[in-house]
Amino acid sequence: MEEPDLTGGFVALLGLKFDEVSGDRVVIRWQVRPELHQPYGIQHGGVYCSVVETAASIGGALWLGDKGKVVGVSNQTDFLRAVRDGELTAVGTPIHRGRSQQLWLVEITDEGGRLVSRGQVRLQNLTSA
Repeated sequence: MEEPDLTGGFVALLGLKFDEVSGDRVVIRWQVRPELHQPYGIQHGGVYCSVVETAASIGGALWLGDKGKVVGVSNQTDFLRAVRDGELTAVGTPIHRGRSQQLWLVEITDEGGRLVSRGQVRLQNLTSA
């Protein structure tokens, strides 16, 4: 399997740092900063959606391994608490991993351990014939 690029592209634009990466758990940290704010000065919801998708997709791809690739087919992310600054941490874990699909839960907390966002991503396993 081709290893995912954890340093470039959109990951770099968001400033994501990976503390743990496996097919069972993905932990990502990043700093909330003004260029990631929405017009009211808080973390943009799209950043949460992007981090949720990133954590689930990387974990799901590593779990599937050489059998194929994964693509997101659904991302449902809730925004629970406004954040203006500081460091956030996302932890992604699988809820279900089947032959054709996976479902991952990603919880995002602030520096005080408070839940600020929570999302689920359904992945389609695209297996090689």
